[in-house]
Amino acid sequence: MGEIEEIWLALEIGNSRLHWALFIGETLYSAWDTDYLPECVIQQLSKSQTLDDLLEKIFPPDHRAGGENFTLSPPSPSSPPSPSSPSSPSSPPPLLVASVVPSQTAIWKTYPNTHVITLDQVPLKGVYPTLGIDRALALWGAGKTWGFPMLVIDAGTALTFTAADANQCLVGGAILPGLGLQFATLGQQTGQLPLVEMQNFSSLPPRFALNTTEAIQSGVLYTILAGIKYFIEAWLQLFPNGRIAIKGGDRTLLLNYLQALYPEIATHLIVEPNLIFWGMCLD
Repeated sequence: MGEIEEIWLALEIGNSRLHWALFIGETLYSAWDTDYLPECVIQQLSKSQTLDDLLEKIFPPDHRAGGENFTLSPPSPSSPPSPSSPSSPSSPPPLLVASVVPSQTAIWKTYPNTHVITLDQVPLKGVYPTLGIDRALALWGAGKTWGFPMLVIDAGTALTFTAADANQCLVGGAILPGLGLQFATLGQQTGQLPLVEMQNFSSLPPRFALNTTEAIQSGVLYTILAGIKYFIEAWLQLFPNGRIAIKGGDRTLLLNYLQALYPEIATHLIVEPNLIFWGMCLD
């Protein structure tokens, strides 16, 4: 967005939810998540006359962290916002979209002044054509903020690893089902195994469990944690001074478990949920 101090919205369309950010120039003012919005609501957004009107449609007051006023917790590493919302523009602000869901992308193109970010706009070198825009932007955002070489772990619906070297050239990565997807697959695609709910987790299960639910928890959690440890160790062998950032909805849960099992590994992790938004501030 250059140095223009305008108000604009960033939208990451994920596999499960919408992730939003409100920017003033290149300052990330606030960030929040919502479920997918009905198409009729998206059509109404184009008729919004003020920022407050737009935000009310996207994020109803009864769901806001600050009550009726738009005052969400500031995301790091930006500076804290003022107590009230920024001045409203005279028309709906520009919307930058990064999407991994083509059907949702098509719907959001009906909003005026929409710009869909494509892979060729991300300054990373050596990318392959099918690299997800979410992975590319998160890697670029992390590298711009903390420096390259950089490995990004995205603990979302899918668990992904994406890395670039000191020359900002893609090293590569890996993709596997995330925690929720693994539990859901076992519960839905088998005849006898129960559906394990992630919100019931309070501590690591026994590694060798004596009931079915804990056996599923053990199998999925310890395998994923061991896999993360393996990728981090392999990364640090390649780039001893490389950085590692983690984002995604399961980041806190996985970090807590890594701290319990592999504390030395956990010390290398930079926790930042807004990497994609930093990546959207393209130079």
